[in-house]
Parts: sequence; C-alpha cells; structure tokens
Amino acid sequence: MRSSSDDTAARPYLLERVDDAAIVQLYADGFAQLPLAERRLAFHLAEAAIAGRDIYFDQRHRLNLDARALLEALVTSEAALRPVTARELWRYTKLFWLNSGPYNAHTARKFVLGLTREALDEAVAAAAAAGAALPRREGEGIGQLLDRLAPFLLDPAVDPVVTNKNPENGEDILVASASNLYEGVTLADLATFEERHPLNSRIVRRDGTIVEEVYRVGGRCGAAIEAVVAHLEAAREDATPAMRLALDALVRYYRTGEDDDRRAYDIAWAADTRSPVDTVNGFIEVYLDPRGQKGAWEALVCHVNEEKTRLVEAIAANAAWFEAHLPCRAEFRRDRVVGMAARAIDVIVETGEAGPLTAIGINLPNDEVIRERHGSKSVLLANVVEAYERSTPPEFRREFAWTDEEVDRAERFGALAQELHTHLHEVLGHGSGRLSPSLTASPQAYLKEHYSSLEETRADLVALYFIADPRLVELGVVEAGEHAAVARTAYEAFVRAALVQLRRVRTGSQLEEDHMRNRQAVTHWLMAREAGVVRRRREGRTCYVVEDVERMRQGVAEMFAEVQRIKSEGDYDAGRRLFETFGVSFDPALRDEVVARVERIGLPSYTGFVMPTLEATRDATGAVVDVTISYSCDFAAQMLDYSRRSPLRHPAAAPASLCGPR
Repeated sequence: MRSSSDDTAARPYLLERVDDAAIVQLYADGFAQLPLAERRLAFHLAEAAIAGRDIYFDQRHRLNLDARALLEALVTSEAALRPVTARELWRYTKLFWLNSGPYNAHTARKFVLGLTREALDEAVAAAAAAGAALPRREGEGIGQLLDRLAPFLLDPAVDPVVTNKNPENGEDILVASASNLYEGVTLADLATFEERHPLNSRIVRRDGTIVEEVYRVGGRCGAAIEAVVAHLEAAREDATPAMRLALDALVRYYRTGEDDDRRAYDIAWAADTRSPVDTVNGFIEVYLDPRGQKGAWEALVCHVNEEKTRLVEAIAANAAWFEAHLPCRAEFRRDRVVGMAARAIDVIVETGEAGPLTAIGINLPNDEVIRERHGSKSVLLANVVEAYERSTPPEFRREFAWTDEEVDRAERFGALAQELHTHLHEVLGHGSGRLSPSLTASPQAYLKEHYSSLEETRADLVALYFIADPRLVELGVVEAGEHAAVARTAYEAFVRAALVQLRRVRTGSQLEEDHMRNRQAVTHWLMAREAGVVRRRREGRTCYVVEDVERMRQGVAEMFAEVQRIKSEGDYDAGRRLFETFGVSFDPALRDEVVARVERIGLPSYTGFVMPTLEATRDATGAVVDVTISYSCDFAAQMLDYSRRSPLRHPAAAPASLCGPR
C-alpha cells in the first residue's frame, strides 16, 4: 500500500500486462488537501459507486455474476490447483474483471478461458474440497453448476457477441446480442410495445406477455440499488445545497424508477456547476444496447482540478459563439445556448460501465431536450489523461507517424492537442445542435442502432473543425505561434488513431464499438472525398497521412453538415448508409499488420485502471471523522474487495433470481 505522500516522480503507473491489456494505477493527488467535509462526501459517494457496480455486471450477461463468483472462488483457492491451471485462471479472471465479463469492451466479442472442460472440472472439485464457496443455485450440484456455466466460459460459439448491431444473415439484433437487457423478445415484438421506462428497464417475455423489469428499489437489482440509496443519503449531509437537490432527485428516481424523476435529477445535476466534489451515478450511456435505448449503470466520483479547469472554462463561456459558427444549416443551430458548464476533474473512483476501463471526457446529461433547455456539464478526466500518457510506450508515435516532423509535433504538442480535442468534443460537440421540430420522439428512437456512433462522429467533427479556428487564439486557449502546429497535431493524431485502433479487433473484419466506428467513418469518408487525408505505405508500414490541413478542415465541415442533418431529422437510412459504407468493415490484412507492429513495440490494445482507495476513520458513534486516500497498486486485490462488498454477491447456494425483481 503506497501513501499519497510518496515521491510522485518514482511512483508506478504501468503495473502489469495481461495479454494485450495494460493495468495502470490512477492517482488523485489533490484529494488529501480537500477539507474534511469534502473528503467525507467523496467517501460516501465512492461507497455508492462500489455498491452499484454489479448492476452493470448483471446487464452484461445473465450468467455474468455467477461466472465471476466461480472464477473468484477458483483463483482464491490457487494453492489447491495445478500451477498451469491457476496461471490460466488468473489471466482470464483479470481480463474478466477489466471488461466486466467475458466480452472485450471495444470489440463486443467474447474471449474464452483456455482450459478444457476436464481441467475446469478438476479445478472446481479441488477448490470445493478446499472449502471454496461456489455460486450454486438452491439444490444444484457441482456438476449441474458446471453444465450451466462451462459453455459460457469455454465455448466461443455460445453467445459470441454482447452487442451485435450488424449480425450476419439478417438475424435480429436483439437475438444476436448476448447482453441481459432483453429476454425472449425481438425487434418486431417491440415495434408496438410502449416502454414506460426506456432507460432503466429490462424487457422480457413472461408467461407470453412482454413486460418491463424496472431497475429501482424493490425491482430489478433492488438490493444493490437500496445500498446505493443508503450511501447517497449519507452523502447528502456534506453536500452543497445544489448537490443536495441533485442527490435527493436521484434517490427519488431510484425509489420510483419513473422517467419524470430521472429528468428532475438530470436538470438538478446539470445546474450544479460549483460543487468541488461531484458524482455521476445511474443508468447513463446506451452503447451496450443494440437498440440504443437502455442505459448501462455506471458511477464516477471526482474532485475538481482547478488548474486545468481554467482552459475548458474559456471554451464553455464562449459556447454561443461556437454554436453560431457551426458549419451546418442555420435551422440546426441553437438560437440560445444555456447552462454550458465545463471542468477538468481528477477521478477518485469509477465503476460499472465507467471503470476500470474509462473514457477521458464526459458530457451529460444525454437527454437532448434537457441539453437544449437546461444545458449540460462537460468534464475532462485530467488524471486519467496523465496516467495514459505516463504508461504509453514512447515508441508508439514513431512507429505510426509518416515523417520525423510528425513525430516531433506529437512529442511537443500531443498532450495539449489531446486535451483541447477532448474539451471541444465534450463541451461543444455533444452540447451543440438542435433537433427538427418535426421529430416527435428522441433521436435515439429514430436512429436506433446507429445513434451512438453518429453522436460520437458529430462531436468529433465539431472538435476537429474548431481546433483549427483562430477563435482559440483570441480566447487565449492556445498561443498564436503554436496554433497551426497544435491543430495539425490534433488532425494527425485523429487519423493515426483510426488506424492503430484496429489492434483491438484481433478476429473478424467488423467494428462494433461506437467510438471506433466513428473514427473510421470520419477518416475513410475524408479519404474517399480526397479531403486532405491519404493512405501511404513504405517498407511494409502503412500510415494515414494528413497532407493538407485546410482541405481536411473543409472536408470535416462538409461531413459535419450532413451528420448534423441526419441527427436533427432522424434520418435512419442515411445514418445506416454512412456507417455501412465507411465505419463498420475493415481490411483484416491491414489489421494483422497493425497488430504485428504494436506487438513489436509493446503497445497495449486497451488500458484498465486501479482506482485510489478511500479509508474512513470512525468515532465511537460510527461517525466518519477522517478520510484518507491510498494506492494499492494491486488490481486483483481491489477487484476481490469490490466483489466481497457487493450487495449482489453470491454465497453458496445463492437463489437463482438474486438480481431479479421482487
């Protein structure tokens, strides 16, 4: 256990590699200087985040919680197992923890445990003899347990894709997707079904009738939600008045599950722009759902990084100017820009869909009506960006850059370009644009499985367009003498990422993850239009090269005009054509080349984080009188600790419907 007072220059970032994944320690250096009330508030919010973590595990697959409990019982019985079996179980379990199940978070495809059924049977028998508690249902023997879970863990053909938006042979996307958001229903079944809880429910066919299982107290995953509510209620005592309003609304939403209460929470949360400690908690992003409707549960707890916030505040304060200069039809720009708040934050803990794999920027709420009428908040996860930078091999830029000048620019301006791009993406990208009055429902309902990819594309195009705008110099965001180099660096980094991201998809020839589809669609659209981006090859190395910055910016503007129109008008067919043409399929031979190159330089495909640990000191009455932060640098220990503390943990002979409605 390392103390926060250790020398920061010597502390570890990259802790270990597991196959093509990296595990990195995250640090929150400013936490120790916060007043006690703010540290105590963060502690209770962090406890709420940990309490709800397994809601997301349940959403990922119906067997996820049982499978994780079995794996954890096995790895903690390591002494009873054959060494070769134990090594494979540890490898697989760490990947299972990183991805919140056996599906790669970037590719949506399943990875399997590298054991035979016989070896798994032997390991389970040995662990049981050593006293391990197995996740058996009532009356279930060990053989029946393995018959239920082994195919899920061992067979790549069983539920192979968690979110499948483009299944082969025209298969229904709900049937082809293995997530636990739907059961026994198809898209056709839902065509006339009216959802009262589109974001926070699971839709199932029960006794021939389609019903919604609502995530709320007394409903789906009710035990976890009750625990989350208890910690949120404890947190409100130290919250600012504005945050207290938001927490009270969130608690009401968790109790009722009603969409009106969710909207009240979103409005109150967006209005709280000054609380130094903040949280995101609830059913938020819809990437997991092939329909783009159901929210995956996540939680984030953070404190404001004041130094880095000054940069993003300058952008947010001028959001109206940027909105007025969006390169699209005037009818798709907002007449009035309200409540545009932006901050840089240091993450304390992320769980559910938010962690241990994390974004570097967030803009919420996602409700378009609330965005337009009440505004939104954008955050840059500053300590996450720093941890990525500290743990990335320096050879990366040289391997995938076309010229020495490109490498030099990336080394000098890469960090600033990344920070600016993220700010522009979150603050102006997601926070901009207006829907057509002809739309009678949310854009998700019109654009369906392509909504999330389109929204990420739209936000990136806004960032790419404005990062080259002289307005940034006028605002003091970037120095005049460096602006052209920073903008070019951002363009080069974007198209480079569209190539290098192929390392994440080791099998097949199709992208499923929305951010990956977005990057490829933009880059390939620009290439097809000869808009300043070309593909070059030299000495067996392919690179995506920015040849003309001005032409690329013009192409970005042209593409944005069409993407904004598609969203504003809910044009499903145009959205489908865009991604089917440019964003979904890729050349496997190019992928194989990229994989060989990243393996040569040791670049991971993705990164997960070990979160800081908050420890509370209590007095004789149980009141929290101090909160300290420390860094375990031990991924397995943190994951096992989170599982032990879960309200949905599986004791021996756990009931079959542990996460079901009550």
